[in-house]
Formats: sequence, C-alpha cells, structure tokens
Amino acid sequence: LDRQAMDATTETADARQKRKDEAKALKRKRIEESGGVRPRSDVGKKDGESGPTQQQQAQPAQNPKRQGFGTFNDSGSARKKKRDVTKHRFGAVMEQVPCPKKSRNYTLSMAVPGSVVSNAQTRELRTQLVGQIARAAAIYHVDEIIVFDDLLSSKMKDNYHRYGGRNRNHRDNNNKRSSDRSHDGVDDKETPKEGEGTDETAQQQRYQPSDPHTFMARVLQYLDCPQYLRRSFFPMHGDLQFAGLLPPLDAPHHVRAGEKSKYREGVVLDKKGQGPNAGSLVNCGIRSRPVEIDRVLAAGIRCTVELDKKAYDSPGKIKGVVVSPTTPREDDGTYWGYTTRLATSIKAVFDECPYEGGYDLKVGTSERGDATVDDKKFGFPQFKHLLVVFGGVAGIEECIDADESMTLSGKDARKLFDLWVNTCPYQGSRTIRTEEAVLLTLARFRPHIVGSGDNASKAPKVIKDEDLKFSDGEDLSEESSDDDDTSSGDSD
Repeated sequence: LDRQAMDATTETADARQKRKDEAKALKRKRIEESGGVRPRSDVGKKDGESGPTQQQQAQPAQNPKRQGFGTFNDSGSARKKKRDVTKHRFGAVMEQVPCPKKSRNYTLSMAVPGSVVSNAQTRELRTQLVGQIARAAAIYHVDEIIVFDDLLSSKMKDNYHRYGGRNRNHRDNNNKRSSDRSHDGVDDKETPKEGEGTDETAQQQRYQPSDPHTFMARVLQYLDCPQYLRRSFFPMHGDLQFAGLLPPLDAPHHVRAGEKSKYREGVVLDKKGQGPNAGSLVNCGIRSRPVEIDRVLAAGIRCTVELDKKAYDSPGKIKGVVVSPTTPREDDGTYWGYTTRLATSIKAVFDECPYEGGYDLKVGTSERGDATVDDKKFGFPQFKHLLVVFGGVAGIEECIDADESMTLSGKDARKLFDLWVNTCPYQGSRTIRTEEAVLLTLARFRPHIVGSGDNASKAPKVIKDEDLKFSDGEDLSEESSDDDDTSSGDSD
C-alpha cells in the first residue's frame, strides 16, 4: 500500500510539473506573437484603445535573453504610458503655487526665541523642530523671521561628531594625555611648522557646536535658499548635518530647472558678458545658460533677477534685470520667501525693525491673553507691517523679566503689544510647544491678516480649479533632485 501511495504521489507531481511547463510555453508563445512585449489586459485603458497594432505585431522579436517580462529599451515609454493612464487631479503635485495675481503691500513678521531648540535632545531633533517652523512660515507667507535671545536658553548638549559617533570625549582626553607626555624634556610630537595643522584647526571650528540662536538662524537660512545656490552660500558646517532630511519648502522662489519663471534668485559669477555695456553673469539655476544682468556687481552676491519668459525658448544669451527681493510680492503677490534676522534680546526685536516707521501692529501670543480668536468680535485693525511674537518654554513674560534693558516687568507684558491673544483657549494639553503654536497661530490669523492688510480693500481674486496646474504624483519634485546640494549638511 505504501508503495502504491508513493507511485500515486510521484505521478501527481509529474502531472503538475507538466502543466506548469505547458503554461510557460503558452505564455512564451504569446509574448513572441506580441513582438516581445508582455501582453497586458485591457484594464485601465482608455475607451477605444485595444491591443497591439499590426505594425507592432510585425516588429521582429527581441533578443530571447531580454524577453519574458518586457524589454529593456521600452521601459521608459511603458512607464510614461502608465503615468498617462493613471494621471489624476486629486493627490497630484501642483506645478505652480497659486498666485493671487494682485500686489501685496503689507508684510508679516514673526519672532521666535532660539532657546526652544535647546530642549531637543539631539541635533537631528533640533533640525526637525526648525524645519517645522520654516514650513509653517512658508505656507502662511511669512516675510521675516526674527530669532531673538530670551536669555533663558541652556547650553545645547551635542554628542554627535563627524568621526567616531557619540561620546568621543574619552578618546579626546586620552589623546590629550598622550600628547602631553615627554621623554627627557622633549615632547613626543614636534612643534608644527608654520602652515601645518591648519586643516585640523579648521575642522575643529567647522564642527564646533553653535549656540541655539545661531543654530536656528543657520538652518532657517539654509532652507530658504534655493537648492542650486546652497553650495555657493553654505559651506560644510555641523549645524547642517541633518538638514538634508528636512522636507523642502517648495516655495515659488525655489524655481525648478525647466520652469519658465518671471523671477529667479541667482548668484553673481566672476564673469562678464561680451560688449561695451555688458553686465555681470548670474547663475539663476538655468542649466548651462547664465543670465546677463543690466549692471556689474561683485562676485558672490545673491540677487533677484527679472526675466522675460520668451527668453527661455529663444537661443543665445538670456538677459535680465536686477530687482528688489520684494518686487515679486509687490508685483502680483507672489510669495518670495522670508529673511532671517538675529536679535540679542526681545527689546531688539522692536528696536532693529528693518521697515521704516517700525511695526504698526504688534501681537503677542500667550495662554494668558485677554483676547481670543474664537471671539466673534475679534479682528485686526488695518496694518502695513505686522509682527507676531511667540514665547519660549516659560512664555513671553519670562523673556521680558530676563531682559535687564527693559523697565517693564513680566506681569505687564501686555503693555508691549497692541493685541494680547490666546490663540487656543481651553487647550487639551498643559503645554503647547512653540513649533505647534507657530502653525496653530498662523493658521488662525490667516483670514484676519488677509482681510486687514494694507491692500485688503481690494477684492481678492477667486482662484478657480481650472487655473491650478497639477503634475503627476509619480513625478518627483526637483526640490530633491540630484542637483540639490545636500552635502552642505554633515551626513558622513
């Protein structure tokens, strides 16, 4: 009986293998008949489409080694056809940021204490915290970010090093002790000659930890800078070690390589155009085509250049005009990034205002505010330069108490602002972190800012769905392309 069972099992296995071989042979035959391309079903095809045409069927079969699951040379076109079939509007990426098509004359500034990053345990967490603030600023059109010293920050504990990973202090101490040893009054190591040892000194300075305020300001400036300019303005620094992990701002001034933008950011090259009245050449991110501007500027300067959109398609040189960074905003309301300013105290936030006449509307945020956004009567008076101040871990009151240059006490912090607002009354948590408060406050202030700005009397243009352009969700944004210089962060 056992022998009969074994024979039956062997016969069943042979039959199963025979059916598999027949199915493979039939599949191979179908592939050869379709011109070496794996036949697909009609699922997902548009109306009116069918299988391969007679011309495609008449094509000779490809190399047998490359048959089976499609050929190598048609993979790109196959992916393109697949994208065309699955192209959709919802979930796709906008090709351009929606533009209001009207000038914006008011500005929005926000002040954040740099001490908030000192509470994060690692450099990676600190970088992510700053990235959240930068993203919120870009989404809600913040024109200026002030990083001020609230005099309450603790020293950042940074255990990360370029070489050796964590906790390298014990090895550094051992090296120091060994270098101090001497034999017969002669040091083990000879004194370096002039010009030697400079690389080691530069390396130590490069990876020397920064204070919290400088760290935040450097990461904010790095994120605002277009990718093709970062190599020119940001050398290797330890503060940017994890900046490559942050999501890009993808703001309008981060122009993509093939985008025909009216304005572009650029860096002045050490070259000039040809001709008697030739201006300097500027790298504006257009591949192999520097832009000749209308004047001669010193090399290495960042500038905003206005271009003619027709020049992108015309051969030869591209000429542009240097304009103010505020021109895109004043022209058609295009958001053109933010500027970063360092302030030594909360008092310097107001005293060193870059706008003529200062901030005409100052708003302080606190959980002890006497006004709430939920109030039906809440609103902003008309303004031209708005400043929103956020406190640190202890709040704005403690910042004022710690600033000895101010005669105002912390309990009277309300007198420093035009509005003292609680943006999240009856909060569900005991604390709201600063990066959370920034996003929450800007989101709730947005309708009041748009409705009370200097040009709020003009009716805003309604953006229709057909005016928005989308790209396929499978297409990667050039924000994270190979041209992006992520080497500025210390990622080794």
